[in-house]
Amino acid sequence: MTSSPDSAPRRSRTPLAITAAIIAGLVILFFIFAGLYTDVLWFDQLGFLSVLTTQWIATAVLFLIGFVAMAVPVWISIQIAYRKRPVYAKLNSQLDRYQQVIEPLRRLAMYGIPALLGLFAGVAAATRWQVVLMWLNRSEVGRKDPQFGFDISFYLFDLPFFQAVLGFASAVVLISALVVLATSYLYGSIRINGRDVIISKAARVQIAVTASVYLLLQAVSIWFDQYSTLTSEGSLITGASYTDVFATIPSRAILAGIAAVVALLFILTAVIGRWRLPIIGTALLIVSSLLIGSLYPWVVQRFQVDPSAKTLEKPYIEKNINLTRDAYDLADVEQIPYNATTTAEPGALRADATTTANIRILDPALVSDAFGQLEQFRQYYQFPSNLDVDRYMIDGKSQDTVVAVRDLNIDGLNAGNTWVNSKTVYTHGYGVVAAYGNQRSADGQPVFLESGIPTTGALGEFEPRIYFGETSPEYSIVGAPEGTDSIELDYPSGSDGAGQTYTTFSGDGGPKLDNPFKQLLYALKFQSEQIFLANAVNDESQILYDRDPVTRVQKVAPYLTLDSEAYPSVVDGRVKWIVDGYTTSANYPYSTAVSLSDAITDTETPPQPFALDSINYIRNSVKATVDAYSGEVTLYAWDDKEPLLRTWQKIFPSTVKPMSEMSGDLMSHVRYPADLFKVQRSILGQYHVTDPGSFYSKDDAWTSPNDPDSPASNPTLQPPYYLTMQMPGQETPSFSLYTTFQPDATGESSRNVLYGYLAVDADAGGTDGERADGYGKMRLLTLPKDGTVPGPGQVQNVFNADPDVSTELNLLRQGSSTVLNGNLLTLPVGGGLLYVQPVYVQSTGETSYPLLQKVLVAFGDQIAFEDTLDSALDVLFGGDSGATAGDTTVPVTETDTSTVSPTDGDPAAEPAPPATTTGDPATDAELKALLATANETLTEKQAALAAGDLAAFGVADEKLSETIAKMLALLGE
Repeated sequence: MTSSPDSAPRRSRTPLAITAAIIAGLVILFFIFAGLYTDVLWFDQLGFLSVLTTQWIATAVLFLIGFVAMAVPVWISIQIAYRKRPVYAKLNSQLDRYQQVIEPLRRLAMYGIPALLGLFAGVAAATRWQVVLMWLNRSEVGRKDPQFGFDISFYLFDLPFFQAVLGFASAVVLISALVVLATSYLYGSIRINGRDVIISKAARVQIAVTASVYLLLQAVSIWFDQYSTLTSEGSLITGASYTDVFATIPSRAILAGIAAVVALLFILTAVIGRWRLPIIGTALLIVSSLLIGSLYPWVVQRFQVDPSAKTLEKPYIEKNINLTRDAYDLADVEQIPYNATTTAEPGALRADATTTANIRILDPALVSDAFGQLEQFRQYYQFPSNLDVDRYMIDGKSQDTVVAVRDLNIDGLNAGNTWVNSKTVYTHGYGVVAAYGNQRSADGQPVFLESGIPTTGALGEFEPRIYFGETSPEYSIVGAPEGTDSIELDYPSGSDGAGQTYTTFSGDGGPKLDNPFKQLLYALKFQSEQIFLANAVNDESQILYDRDPVTRVQKVAPYLTLDSEAYPSVVDGRVKWIVDGYTTSANYPYSTAVSLSDAITDTETPPQPFALDSINYIRNSVKATVDAYSGEVTLYAWDDKEPLLRTWQKIFPSTVKPMSEMSGDLMSHVRYPADLFKVQRSILGQYHVTDPGSFYSKDDAWTSPNDPDSPASNPTLQPPYYLTMQMPGQETPSFSLYTTFQPDATGESSRNVLYGYLAVDADAGGTDGERADGYGKMRLLTLPKDGTVPGPGQVQNVFNADPDVSTELNLLRQGSSTVLNGNLLTLPVGGGLLYVQPVYVQSTGETSYPLLQKVLVAFGDQIAFEDTLDSALDVLFGGDSGATAGDTTVPVTETDTSTVSPTDGDPAAEPAPPATTTGDPATDAELKALLATANETLTEKQAALAAGDLAAFGVADEKLSETIAKMLALLGE
């Protein structure tokens, strides 16, 4: 017998194809192994390997459980249905054709379908590892819910687990029922003959038992749904309302009983072979679910509750208020009536001298460019767009500061951005830059208390190198044998900055690349063959990656929700990033949920790229630090009694250190987190009301005001601000975080007046391992409802509309300069509320940056606009405020062009206006008139320039010069 001509080549290709497939599979497996093993190396180097292995073990075990729990019942169901099929069943021609098609694949299908379904089920189960581990390690809260009397831990840990198990089990039984029906029909156990359905005995028993199990699961699920009413969101409150308590909860208990009875009827059918009773029972269950489960609650709500809702819902509203305030840690907010005055009397700030001296006039959202131009030094450094506020002890006094680290900007290398430079030479940023929050120089620049390269200033000696920062490169390779030349650029040196200083990383910051195998693994991980081939990689090399502080903390503590902002502090001779971690839940009974991403969005925090989970419980349970040099991550239990954290500490033991190990220096830089405060203020807008009747009527609902400087087309909330101040009820000033409230109304009924002022003590003290007693204390000033205290938007409008302010701002805008409004701060001083807003000027040159030129202040309906905060307060309060601000040493603005903008070669730049106050009323009046003339002339000059009328431009320019000369003469300059 001869073979076909192409059979030999076909046989020769088969081994090649098999070999290629095996090689491809091995390559894929090696890539997977490389990813897994590098994760082991990363976690092991940080000392958190148990976090990774616990997740892996939990995921693997749950995958196996999910796989077996789905695949085995489905496989057994198929096997029973097939083996118990009628041997001599008479099938129609269509089923015969189906069998002929399926029969060759029957064995594969009987094993493949359960395996495929098991694979999907295993993946689904593996994603629930947190729910399972939390249930296995649950901790009691110590407070019972007001409806069923369960400890609240039942809702945080037990109920989510039971519902997940019931949902999974129901899916398994339902899918098993479907494959039983399909197999039975295909092999003749179920036959349809006209209007008759003929079911074999074996199929009847199998289907009835499967249906019975499914209905029993539904009965248990419906029973547990009673408890879900305490976390369900209603039209009025979250939690069980009157209708839920007297209609929904009883109806679910009844329906659960009916479902259990129907399940028993299906068992009866398996025995006696009659379908009438279970069919009737199923119909009864459906009708009951409509009548008892839906219609009856609707009738109670519509005809009993709605006409008397304010009375009937009172006890449930009260439960919602109490538990919501408890869930967001607002139960102990101290409400202080504050009859704010609006009259600025001389000497009114005498009692607030310390607060006044610490008013921050430096806006961290505007001075980043100033930091960059003055302290960047090289194109490969950068500062974040929004700087941070911290405080340091300077000369024995707490000083609010605006701080930032000088981080790397690899993109600034341009053509020099080669692999060698970006991965082995430019490996770290350098230094901390800090400026006084309450001072500025004569020309409007920040006054630095820590600056320069090498870094010098008031913060003492510390390790300045920033290997782990918010903009660090994806990875860097550092380290070298002792005695070899250093290749890592440390900082530019020399009097002209032309030299370079080099260093070698000496810490333990990343996995070692001490053998070719590890080098190969990381070459695969980062898709870079240079890691394997470069001679800069040696036995002492370490690879640093995942360098963003928030990313590092999130990886070692996957159970935490992290604050959107990490901030740097000089602590114990090191630069450390401080990150706040929250334990959250959406299952706290009777607590109203908020969208975390929406709650934290404001002018300084843009909308999140993806929505975070809705939550109804939050605690700042962990303070984390990341060493900027070594990358070491340390977690501290800030609230060791918090039940979720206690549970996670059982799951990941020895990963969180007690607060007692925090140094006093670290404690002095810990602050109350802004994201938590934003969530709390969003809740407190409604839940400052504790009277159920008033809450129902919503006659005193508040909201946070929009940032007055945000665009009208897309307004954003005004962020809370950190300030050192003394609130009513405080004995001494403290570092605080505050926000304001106005009536929650829109359209014609909206009023931009203040109703509330909330501040929290954000200072944790400076004692080793001991939190200050006042930390976290919230004080809510409630203002009179007659609406006499203007809100931020109203004050900003007054500033913008004032003719004197407008005139001076127009002069500041000469030469195409831009006027930028700084943060509008609100302080409870002088028996009222003081507004302070720094005003910056920036020219249009490429190297320009905002300079602080003026300060606007307001108290009631009175405003002042001066060169310094100190002088503005004196003018505002009748010539003597009674206190001094921190910028008293700033000289009066002169005609030097540098006071308006930095030298940038702008040919259109105009001289700044002279000071406009002399103390003599007559002279001041004449100066004001000349200012108006100068403003009018400046407008004429700009119009002539725009029209191309050079003659008119020259006339206006000469007139402007003469006017300014007259003003200078009046001032004696």
